[in-house]
Amino acid sequence: MRQRVQRLSAAWALILVIAPVAGADVKLPAIISDNMCLQQGITVPLWGLADPGEDVTVSLAGQKVAAKTGADGRWQVRLEPLKAGGPLEMTVAGKNSVRVANILVGEVWVCSGQSNMAMSVKSSKDSDKEIAEAKFPKIRLFKVAQATADQPQKDVKGEWTECSPDTVGGFSAVGYFFGRDIHKALGVPVGLIHTNWGGTPAEAWTSRETLEADPAFKAIYDRRDQNIQDYLKAKENWDKTKDQQMAQWEEAVAKAKAEGKPAPKPPQAPAEPKASPHWPSALYNAMIAPLVPYGIAGAIWYQGESNAGRAYKYRKLFPAMITDWRRHWGEGDFPFLFVQLANFKARKAEPAESDWAELREAQAMTLALPKTGMAVIIDIGEAGDIHPKNKQDVGARLGLAAQAVAYGRNIVYSGPRYESMKIEQGKVRLKFTHTGGGLAARGDRLTGFAVAGEDKKFVWADAAIEGDSVVVSSKEVAKPVAVRYGWADNPDCNLYNKEGIPASPFRTDDWPGVTAPKAE
Repeated sequence: MRQRVQRLSAAWALILVIAPVAGADVKLPAIISDNMCLQQGITVPLWGLADPGEDVTVSLAGQKVAAKTGADGRWQVRLEPLKAGGPLEMTVAGKNSVRVANILVGEVWVCSGQSNMAMSVKSSKDSDKEIAEAKFPKIRLFKVAQATADQPQKDVKGEWTECSPDTVGGFSAVGYFFGRDIHKALGVPVGLIHTNWGGTPAEAWTSRETLEADPAFKAIYDRRDQNIQDYLKAKENWDKTKDQQMAQWEEAVAKAKAEGKPAPKPPQAPAEPKASPHWPSALYNAMIAPLVPYGIAGAIWYQGESNAGRAYKYRKLFPAMITDWRRHWGEGDFPFLFVQLANFKARKAEPAESDWAELREAQAMTLALPKTGMAVIIDIGEAGDIHPKNKQDVGARLGLAAQAVAYGRNIVYSGPRYESMKIEQGKVRLKFTHTGGGLAARGDRLTGFAVAGEDKKFVWADAAIEGDSVVVSSKEVAKPVAVRYGWADNPDCNLYNKEGIPASPFRTDDWPGVTAPKAE
């Protein structure tokens, strides 16, 4: 049966077998095309197809580099680092010649995730104004067409365009606002690669070898393979019994007609399972793998809603996905910046458990990886809309993280992050990092803090800023042992630093949460 599953997967991937030999002309992937933006300051990878054994030369910015195609018809070269600027023109020559025009060199970022990253500029706040003002010819946009695949693909559908009021409307709002801020801050061209699919889990964006390397993730693939096996069994049974089933159905139709009753529906062959955007690796294969090894500065990521019910597993899955991308790209630990889940759903009157809070915790734990940054947006969500329209602040906070993490600027880019706690005579003193110019409350008093004793029952607490600390207490808890802040789907919380960046929700306890049983 396992062999049959593999044969079915191979059939879905047939295009991989035939693509390299489909023509003798020099061909370039969609990502290497007119209007593209190349990454400055690195050896620039360029690649394509030609006849096996064909000599290919690439000429750009005074450089001329040669390569010979392999037996699979593929070639790749690397140019010496380029300086920001342009426009440039590139020629790729073999038996034929391909010209690529209007090339810029600057900073290239991958913008990926699910629907909140996919949400377009035309669907965001102040869209008419934003579109009308989007006159940035030195920002280049590439939107990857949605696709799924059971095996890693070699190309995507898409094209580079100059950013303008005519092109920006359908592009990722978070991606555009982020790229616009980077463009203004650095004064160099920016390339943005939009590759997203709404409602998709992180495992769909992670390669098979990474998922299968960890027993905790291998079960994800086992479920997919079980679906295929179930189909194969059902198909085998259908092939053996369809004549008998059709005969029985015809008899039933005749009987129903004679009795004046509605005819029963005919038996159906089982539906062949198709690669789904929710399947493990399906989006990595079709929408990430074909982009590798295009030179990039880093990636921004807005996803997590689809994994909220499995937050404990996300603690391992999300860092594994980031490490997976970095390994495949081969650029080392490139900057990876992500958005923490916004506030959403009805606000609860009393402290309660929350799978969304646990997912935010898993996201914050991922900051243990090098060159990562997190945009906290616990203050700009909408209770009744999982797609809040304010994407400007999301892009701006990601942009601040990029300036610090990717470009080494000494700026305040994060809100307060919990560091430690100390119990002092029935009160809890909390210390924070990233306090910037100091801690601040938006409003008359601090909100969002809850405290619990050894009974693990949380109650709302009084909280006050004392220097670089927050002191928390409650008359209902004489001996506090744990504090939580912003621990809800849609918390009422208002701790910031004086630079106006919100604190990330946190808890001081490690008591099992509502998603803990799903960790295995």
